[in-house]
Amino acid sequence: MLNVPSQSFPAPSSQQRVASGGRSKVPLKQGRSLMDWIRLTKSGKDLTGLKGRLIEVTEEELKKHNKKDDCWICIRGFVYNVSPYMEYHPGGEDELMRAAGSDGTDLFDQVHRWVNYESMLKECLVGRMAVKSAVPKGMLPKSQPTNPLAKESPVSPSYDWFQTDSLVTIVIYTKQKDINLDSVIVDYQDDSFRAETIIKDYSYLIYIGLSHEIQEDFSVQVVENVGKIEIVLKKTENTSWTCLGHPLENHNLLIPKKDTGLYYRKCQLISKEDVTHDTKLFCLMLPPSTHLQVPIGQHVYLKLTITGTEIVKPYTPVSNSLLSEFKEPVLPNNKYIYFLIKIYPAGLFTPELDHLQIGDFVSVSSPEGNFKISQFQELEDLFLLAAGTGFTPMVKILNYALTNIPTLRKVKLMFFNKTEDDIIWRSQLEKLAFKDKRFDIEFVLSAPTSEWNGKQGHISPALLSEFLKRSLDKSKVLICICGPMPFTEQGIRLLHDLNFSKDEIHSFTA
Repeated sequence: MLNVPSQSFPAPSSQQRVASGGRSKVPLKQGRSLMDWIRLTKSGKDLTGLKGRLIEVTEEELKKHNKKDDCWICIRGFVYNVSPYMEYHPGGEDELMRAAGSDGTDLFDQVHRWVNYESMLKECLVGRMAVKSAVPKGMLPKSQPTNPLAKESPVSPSYDWFQTDSLVTIVIYTKQKDINLDSVIVDYQDDSFRAETIIKDYSYLIYIGLSHEIQEDFSVQVVENVGKIEIVLKKTENTSWTCLGHPLENHNLLIPKKDTGLYYRKCQLISKEDVTHDTKLFCLMLPPSTHLQVPIGQHVYLKLTITGTEIVKPYTPVSNSLLSEFKEPVLPNNKYIYFLIKIYPAGLFTPELDHLQIGDFVSVSSPEGNFKISQFQELEDLFLLAAGTGFTPMVKILNYALTNIPTLRKVKLMFFNKTEDDIIWRSQLEKLAFKDKRFDIEFVLSAPTSEWNGKQGHISPALLSEFLKRSLDKSKVLICICGPMPFTEQGIRLLHDLNFSKDEIHSFTA
């Protein structure tokens, strides 16, 4: 008997973002939208050609199904007939055909991190890959050559716990010096305690079904110079615990971050306000039983169930303002997450998000991303290139850079939009430039009115060569770029043409 996989996507061993490239969408025919695909999957039509049967698929059988009208693909050990999905695939038929008749897991992980394939292709499931036969008795498998270039994993952390009449303290010894409150994510849900510590590109997990109930609120402290994390839990009853509890999946293991699935918690919508004619600022509140701080330059996934299908989208949290005097001290930063989100009326996800009422819930994942704060060390010139809502990663970068980099001489933002009405937080950006002389802002419009006196056009060599002038001949530079994929890809090419090195460029691409 075969079991349909039940875990929600994103699933283990998937890459989150592509550093400097990505895939482009192709125009879909009329009636081939995501919503049209969802309707088709719920129509009762046989999309596998097997009349509801699930089969075991050998490698030989899989290889036979490698044509557009007969295309099977294996993802994480499960085989799907993707032929009916060809015309609905935003990346085009050719992209799917790259994995036709083969295991497409690695290819999928490179470009589709946030796509909920298990839910999307549930009705296309052919079955499970047949397990390969074991090595015959008396024969030893050939040893695999070691990769001398493979990165060494960090020293594995350890943990301990102790208690008083009213408290339980869990101590994690990371054996690392660069640990801070951003590095640890703690959740208490359904009597399960989960503490994930991010150490470079690895994840160390404490995951325990607690032996007794605790109160929802707890405290998290980090002793940075020794890498010690202390999590203090409050007992609901002043009784002595004989044990902490029983271990759950991956407890006390250090594994590569890319091999961990995303963990979600439900956050409550506290407010939403108009920022432009089509962009809103959403404020979500973390549950009291969660400690989570999204590091600068990283993103989370928001998940909603729409017509019975889980839809997941990545968004980069922002500050609630660029200016300190605008901030509301009544809302402690560590319990609230803000998002600037453009609402697409013809879209599937953002209209549903916009229809949520205050008090409704949205599932929010743990943070992901490859931006490292160490890129700011001894930085002198910071250049930001943003188009539309590609501005969102720049918000926290701006706030951090102007506050925490003593070597910084200059920060410049070139912000591309269609019209003046599309510019997010224009007045705040202009006030920030007036307030801090290190910061300059340039707006570029592609479809301005006749009254516009600023720069016009699209990203180009002429615009960039004038904009990207170092404060000193050999000053240390970082250029961050984010926007629609064609904008980002074109920008990276132009930056390389202007002789900026790979280490001087960071692109945020989904």
